[in-house]
Amino acid sequence: MEQIKAYLDQIATISEADWDYFTSKLQRRVIKKKAIFLKLNSIENHISFIESGMVRLFIPKENPEKEITFGFSFKDEFISAYDSFLTQKPSAYQLQALTETTMLSITYNDLQLVYNNTQIGNLIGRLTAERLFLLKSKREQNLLNLTAEERYKKLFKERPELLKDIPLKYISSYIGVTAQALSRIRKRV
Repeated sequence: MEQIKAYLDQIATISEADWDYFTSKLQRRVIKKKAIFLKLNSIENHISFIESGMVRLFIPKENPEKEITFGFSFKDEFISAYDSFLTQKPSAYQLQALTETTMLSITYNDLQLVYNNTQIGNLIGRLTAERLFLLKSKREQNLLNLTAEERYKKLFKERPELLKDIPLKYISSYIGVTAQALSRIRKRV
């Protein structure tokens, strides 16, 4: 709980009553390594804060080599199929724990209660949504404006743990190249 408290304290000052109410709605979940905890066409019912571990967001394909990895989330970050969470409609992608992952999760209905029954709930919700949007926007801009080699270098500079702990096939998909092209880029860098 201390990690999420430290994260939220950066956003706003939370009264003890609001904090107690919010934390009463959180549930700790431990996801096994490689487990898919949101399947394609399932409705996302949680937004979660990662206490430890790594999560991959991806579009599955019949041929696993063709899967499209489009995001990662790490310790001290929020994770959700956020579009599905907001609309309560089926997700077009999956969430997978790449390592054993421990998360603090809140359900959609409980979050609505936090919004309605606390002074700070709406602010935290809005600021968290803004952060998720900015990450998505930054990724899209990188895909449109940078070469594959530039995307790889930027990823290496910003997230060295990504390159150390995540299989290269996921990284190649994330930067939008084949595994062979990534291999050539890595040789040049």
